[in-house]
Amino acid sequence: MTEIDKLLQGFQRFRGRYFEENRQLFDQLVRQGQHPQTLVIGCSDSRVDPAILLDADPGDLFVLRNVANLVPPCESGGIYHGTSAALEFAVCGLKVKNIIILGHAHCGGIQALMEGRETDEGFIGPWVAMATPARNQVRQRWPEASKAFQLRACERAAILVSLNNLMTFPFVHQRVEAGELRLFGWYFDLESGELMEYDPERRRFHDLYFD
Repeated sequence: MTEIDKLLQGFQRFRGRYFEENRQLFDQLVRQGQHPQTLVIGCSDSRVDPAILLDADPGDLFVLRNVANLVPPCESGGIYHGTSAALEFAVCGLKVKNIIILGHAHCGGIQALMEGRETDEGFIGPWVAMATPARNQVRQRWPEASKAFQLRACERAAILVSLNNLMTFPFVHQRVEAGELRLFGWYFDLESGELMEYDPERRRFHDLYFD
């Protein structure tokens, strides 16, 4: 069986077990359109699908995924701004009430940044370079720490870079200041299965505990 065959069989199971059993939900989504309350900006990593991690139903989340779950600063130059376009659509078009930056452990994009590959030819290097302040902060604060420790710390620090960059978009800043939009920084630990959240008052991440 090829990988494509496996995917097609997966679709057959989805259609039989999920789509048909939830036909009313899908009919409603067709008739009424999508009205998600939350935008999740996650990583393209195959191990951290936001809909699976959060056990969300179709229509619950507007999901944007890219390398290292990064948000660039607001820029007017250039033509192709996929992340910024999705952000604008979610905030201005869908009127989402929450934006979650969902980072994760063992992120290949952040590893590339920590290895100094932001100057490599191609697209990945320049993209992850926007999180350079996170890498610099980690190396300055924990210069003697292990590479693994620094990588985990940079993965979390990069979430803060994206949260700050979100506020450079006027349409985000305006709705946050008006109390119509909330921003969250979450971090999923692939090893422990725990979810952490950034606390801006204490300026650190803490575990989210559930009963």
